[in-house]
Amino acid sequence: MIRTLLARAGLVAAAACVVTLGTAAPAAAHGADAPDGTDYRTRTTAVAPARPGLEVRVVEAGARLELSNSTGRTIEVIGYSGEPYLRVGPDGVFENSRSPATYLNRTISGDTALPAEADPAAPPSWRRVADGPTVRWHDQRALWQESAPPAEVRAAPDREHRVRDWAVPLRDGADPVLIKGTLDWVPPPDAYTWWAVTIVGLLAMGALGLVAAAAPAGARALSAVGALLVVGGVLAVVYPVGRELDAGALGLGGVVLGLLSGQIWSLLTGLGAIAAGWYALARRPGADFAVALAGACLALFAGAANAAVFARSIAPVPWSPEVARVMVAAALITGAGATAAGVLRLHATAKTPTPTRP
Repeated sequence: MIRTLLARAGLVAAAACVVTLGTAAPAAAHGADAPDGTDYRTRTTAVAPARPGLEVRVVEAGARLELSNSTGRTIEVIGYSGEPYLRVGPDGVFENSRSPATYLNRTISGDTALPAEADPAAPPSWRRVADGPTVRWHDQRALWQESAPPAEVRAAPDREHRVRDWAVPLRDGADPVLIKGTLDWVPPPDAYTWWAVTIVGLLAMGALGLVAAAAPAGARALSAVGALLVVGGVLAVVYPVGRELDAGALGLGGVVLGLLSGQIWSLLTGLGAIAAGWYALARRPGADFAVALAGACLALFAGAANAAVFARSIAPVPWSPEVARVMVAAALITGAGATAAGVLRLHATAKTPTPTRP
């Protein structure tokens, strides 16, 4: 029996891997290295002096700053050595290929090697990087890039700490402008508590899976699993939508474009779980395998892939981190539970003798 169950579970896992490799897509360029969670909260507090039409916000869980310029004038972002770094105006977005910040800010770690042309004292060499009035960039002044937390955090990690007040200089024509903000350490949650909640939920789903393996109540229990799988699928769709909103996507078109270009597998996972759940609710033939396969994908790519939020205080979504953790835990529970129920149901139906005709 155990060997048969392992074989069927292996078949489900293999199918999940094949589906993943066949449909996975590269991450969107605007959020390729956005964190799955962080303990540092970055906020903007002011643009001083205020400029009507100039808006700045934090996106991607604090990994980037976003500047939108509808003033009708050209605004420059100043680099780390006082050199022009970015230029945003009516003619689009340009970056200075001679600014060291152009290369240092390409990743959140800032470890990019500087080419020979990077010379902050040289005249700017502008190249267009976007047509619109909005630019997003990593900025080391608004981030904590060391692997170890600050000394005051190490001394009292259970308290919130102000790491620094930061400022990013801009230039509006000849006038200096500052983006002002704060960087704070926020104590992370107890990850063990969230994993314990998840395990309790898995045990409850496991009990439902055992019922699904029994006859004659098995079909009804599998339908109940299908209903829960629909809920997990909806959460698996909503979560990447939240990530796109937190990454700065504007409007329905921006969210859809971000999902299709960078979150396609998360989207397909959720939609597949919803479809498999409805399939089980309708008690269609083969629903047990569909539930097991969709559950495995849901647990892996909507649950485990986002489980970093269990141990991080800031989640990459526009709602509270507690809600994000509940969503991820629910995806893990419903996904893993549906997989177990589907595999057990497959085994039970395989053992049921086929009635012979007289």
